[in-house]
Amino acid sequence: MKGTFSQFRSYELSVRLLMVNQFTINLGFYMLMPYLAAHLAGPLGLAGWLVGLILGVRNFSQQGMFLVGGTLADRLGYKPMIIAGLVLRTAGFATLGLVDSVPALIAASAATGLAGALFNPATRAYLAADAGERRVEAFALFNVFYQAGILLGPLVGMVLTGVDFRVTCLVAAGTFAVLSVVQIRALPARRAKVTKEKEGASVLAEWRGILANRPFLLFSVAMIGSYVMSFQVYLALPLEVRRIGGEGTFGTAAVAVLFAVSGLSTILFQTKVTAWCKARMEPGRALTWGLLTMGVAFVPLLVATAVPVPGEGIGLWLLASVPPTLAALLLAIGTMIAYPFEMDTIVRLSGDRLVATHYGLYNTICGVGITLGNLLTGAALDAARKAGLSALPWLALTVLGLACTAALYGLHRTGRLAEPPTKTRPEPVAV
Repeated sequence: MKGTFSQFRSYELSVRLLMVNQFTINLGFYMLMPYLAAHLAGPLGLAGWLVGLILGVRNFSQQGMFLVGGTLADRLGYKPMIIAGLVLRTAGFATLGLVDSVPALIAASAATGLAGALFNPATRAYLAADAGERRVEAFALFNVFYQAGILLGPLVGMVLTGVDFRVTCLVAAGTFAVLSVVQIRALPARRAKVTKEKEGASVLAEWRGILANRPFLLFSVAMIGSYVMSFQVYLALPLEVRRIGGEGTFGTAAVAVLFAVSGLSTILFQTKVTAWCKARMEPGRALTWGLLTMGVAFVPLLVATAVPVPGEGIGLWLLASVPPTLAALLLAIGTMIAYPFEMDTIVRLSGDRLVATHYGLYNTICGVGITLGNLLTGAALDAARKAGLSALPWLALTVLGLACTAALYGLHRTGRLAEPPTKTRPEPVAV
């Protein structure tokens, strides 16, 4: 960790602030969102379909507006979109804790999603611009702060929700409010410099140009599988733990271990893994190895399906916890390998033009893919349970990982992950 903090201090103020921002954003988000469904269904007594609608509106508004948020960031500057997103989420989280009418809850949920669509592309484009040649290392460190927020947020939320869910909402809103003030006072204004040939171009013309960037689109589609696989730490792996180990104290503890292994391994080893990979691999090769590792992560679960499930005792506990935990660890390692090079590749494929817009479209493509992938994973889990084919979901996810690995390998070998030639390289400018 000492090396991580030394590396953190070596960046300029804006980069350090963006990393701390992301930690705080995830802290505030994850102290509230894991407990929202229980609040809606419990104290508020909403029907299950309404709970699903309110939660779905947040996801839809965020995924659907990423492209707009990225475009606004490229046109108006990164700082205004970061601040606008933080202020909007402050209002959304406070409203979730203070209202009980369905229309107001839906509006608040939509606001929290739109907030993410505004600040996420802007943050990543800003980080890429100010990190310069140290972009890969900066995104590795960014992921450390990102995972630390995810790890700590639910723990803080559990304590606050034990008092009252409204307290959780207000503390989360207050966190974003303080963060907004810090950005206004301390974050330097920054925006992308537009090349002469792009001056005055319409939004639709810019979008058409991005959609004509075939290597970028192919890369975006190929990377969908990485998000589907990594999301199984929250979907398929906990379900598998509880399928074998039950819903009692053991099942709860084993699921907590999954999250701890995933988050702590990233916090402890992300920068080391990135340094090792960058010294030995091209970005495309690192991405390929990262996706392959994620695909292989489901092999322990596939092998475990051939083992008879013990009726009770330590054998049952080991079978319920060890394969999912090993899978979570391998998924974390694969993400550690791929993520910094993934973020860097988006910048390179954009030619350093309209970077936030590229991030926005990339997030939308992957977000739609995650939704479809999770639906299919859920269907596979249901089919496996009904047919007694417990290996089916793990086999499908392994095949997905191998297919995405092959796609990335093909893009790398054909040179499609290389930076496109450009006559004028735009640079970020202070405003």
